[in-house]
Amino acid sequence: MHELPVINSILKVVLKHAVDNNVNKVIAVHLQVGELSDLEDKWMQQYFDHLAKGGIAEGARLKIERTPVVMKCSDCGDAYIADIKQDKALVCPECGSKKNSLISGREYFVKNLEAI
Repeated sequence: MHELPVINSILKVVLKHAVDNNVNKVIAVHLQVGELSDLEDKWMQQYFDHLAKGGIAEGARLKIERTPVVMKCSDCGDAYIADIKQDKALVCPECGSKKNSLISGREYFVKNLEAI
């Protein structure tokens, strides 16, 4: 259910841009969602459908692109894509350090809209 407030925020962004650009109908919303995000595609679409009902975004499809987890090594400064499904330790591939900070992987944002 944590998807509901996120989708509500996304819909507000979509509607603002639609109104600002004189859109009659939103066909699709392209989203980028970080791989670490616990947002589930199925629930995101269901909540979007529920919240958009009766408006210009009703029936729009969410096209979700998952973005990778990017870490930065605190020791050598190397930034790298972390495979969180395979590597639980998150060791820097450059120097072997385990001192890392998250650069991206939890974000979500509207990349673009398909509209008429």
